[in-house]
Amino acid sequence: MNGLRVAALMAATITTGLMAGVYWAYGMAFMPGLAKVDDKTFVGAFQAADRAIMNPAFLGLGFLGSLLLTALAGVLSLKEKALPWIAAAFVLYLITMILTIAVNVPLNDALKAAGDPNTIDVTAARAAFDEARWRTFNNIRTVLDLTAFALLAWALYLTGKSATQPG
Repeated sequence: MNGLRVAALMAATITTGLMAGVYWAYGMAFMPGLAKVDDKTFVGAFQAADRAIMNPAFLGLGFLGSLLLTALAGVLSLKEKALPWIAAAFVLYLITMILTIAVNVPLNDALKAAGDPNTIDVTAARAAFDEARWRTFNNIRTVLDLTAFALLAWALYLTGKSATQPG
């Protein structure tokens, strides 16, 4: 059971870190880069990136997997010192999922639904997208997920520390 608990916690930490990296990359590179391009390029590039990210590896292993693995790590750690840190990470990551589903995904979907950048009013589509709102909520997701990652890393440390102590 100890091996499974550690493996689940490691997997939760890794996937949470990967998701934090996705949010970070969008916030630090992708969106600032797109902010500098014309409307047609923005709409086309964002639509293409959003379609590409909707894949089983990202959705299953990363986005949903992080939450499920953190829950599993928590269940397997019910009597461990690391449990409060795992539970806090779970709650923070759950909030990132809620924000994603409630704010970022609807904005993404509306931009995709606007249509082909070659045939629509791209200026109106970009304005309706509300880049500032998208970036604000992405920044919140980034901070929450990085914090969840740090909490899981701390939980791993505590788990390793307790394994090396006589008891």
